[in-house]
Formats: sequence, structure tokens, C-alpha cells
Amino acid sequence: MPLRDLALGLGVVAIWALNIIVIKLGVAELPPLLLTTLRFLLVAALLVPFHPVARHQLPFLALLSLTFGTLHFAMLFIGLEQAEAGTGALLVQMGTPFATLLAVLFLKERLGPRRLAGLILSFAGIVVLAGGPTLPAPLPTALLLVSALGWAISQLLIKQGPNVPPMALAGWVALFATPQVALGSWWFEQGQIEALSDAGWAAWGAVFYTAVMSSILAYGVWYGLLRRHPVNRVVPMVLLVPVLAVGLGVVLLGDGLGPHKLIGGGLVVAGIALIVLRLGGRKTPAEASS
Repeated sequence: MPLRDLALGLGVVAIWALNIIVIKLGVAELPPLLLTTLRFLLVAALLVPFHPVARHQLPFLALLSLTFGTLHFAMLFIGLEQAEAGTGALLVQMGTPFATLLAVLFLKERLGPRRLAGLILSFAGIVVLAGGPTLPAPLPTALLLVSALGWAISQLLIKQGPNVPPMALAGWVALFATPQVALGSWWFEQGQIEALSDAGWAAWGAVFYTAVMSSILAYGVWYGLLRRHPVNRVVPMVLLVPVLAVGLGVVLLGDGLGPHKLIGGGLVVAGIALIVLRLGGRKTPAEASS
């Protein structure tokens, strides 16, 4: 891989890792579902007018908006409100083991000893994290794992569904997800008008960053790299996202860094590495996070 493309890939990793920190700052000023709604609105406004889709693709995109939009992103924002950034990033990485299990159960894919070992390591890492002080309360932990499950279900849907260009998929999923998340904000949250009037640079910066930098710019660059290089040279860089997110959480937010997070996080990342690293160039589902 040329040095320029390597730098682009590492830049995407940095954007996605910093996205976790930005979400933490944003939900400190805006209710999480309100912030998610604003993010979806901006993504849809910037992408939908320039990326039309066929009418027969709309039901698939509407279904994906439930799993990828509401289940993944909304639960991610809510969970991160009450979790440390690094721990939250590690929990959301469980989307890859979940996707592997779902593919075995529903698509009859072969697991194999290497991927089985990866699953065992990943879940062992969560057990180690659970024994430490940085794991959030049961509810936000469950929400972050549900977010990971939403990502996993979405990858299977994308794999089996119609071929929709990435930017069109992002825009139309955001469009369909906006009223769902807005309804959730109206039903479960309060003080939205006051929060909007009092919102500062951190809140509005979070809306811009999560929509433009993390979703549009980073994914645009990422899919360009996937088109130019074998998948097994590009996808492994995603393993750096939770590592960098943990470091940024410690430096920028003062998160703790004890042995449970180091060992548990290391097991999670090692397990995911066994699952995603391939000797061939067969394409894997798009990594997303963020």
C-alpha cells in the first residue's frame, strides 16, 4: 500500500476513534436521542439529494434504518452518555463477533477453529472487563451491546440485500431513521428546547463531526481504499480504533486505565483480529462504528 493511502487509512482510524470522544462531549450538552436526530438530519440533507436510489430499494433501506440507524446509532449515543469512552468503544467492537455468530446461525457459514478462538477471546475479554471498575452500569452496558448487535444484524442485511452505493445507503438510512429517533426523543427525553438554546460549541461540533467527518468523509475515504486495495490490507487497520479510543479517553477525558481494561480490551481486540484477518482477499462487511 502506498504511503499516501496508508496515511489516509490511519486518518480514518483517527477520525473514528475521536468520534467516540466527540459523542461523549455532545451528549453532555444535548440529550442523546436529540443529538442522534440532528446527526441523521444533517447526513440526510447532505447525501440524499445527490444519491438517488431505485424505488424497489426503499423497503430494504427502511428496514436497515431500524437496525443500523435506530438500533445501532441511537443505542450507541445513549450508552456512551453513561459509559467511559474507551470502555464503550471496546463494547461496541463486539459487533464483529456478533456478526460472525449470526452468519453461522442464519447463513450457514463455517466457523472454523481460528474464528472460534476469536469468538472465545472476544467474549473472555468482556468477562474480564466486567470484573473491573470501568464497566458501566448494567443498563448502559446492555445498550452498547445492543448497539453492537444492531451493527451485526445490519451487516448481514447489507450482505444479503440489494447493491446500494455506500453514500446512498448512508443518506437514505439516515432519512428513514430521523423520524424514528425523533419520536424516541419526544417520548423518552425532556428539555429539548432548552438544551438546544443552551447548546455550545461542543454540542454543535458533535453534530457536525459525527455527521460530516465520521459518516461522510471517513466512509468516503474508507470505501475508496477498499476499491484500490485488497480487503485484508485495509480492514485490519480498524483494529486500531478501540485502542486509540481508549488512549484518547485517558488523555482527553481522564478515563481510568486499570489492568481489567488493558487485559480485557486486549483480549477483545485479539479476538476480533482472529476473526477479521484473512489470508485471502475476500471482502468482509463494511466496518462501522461510528
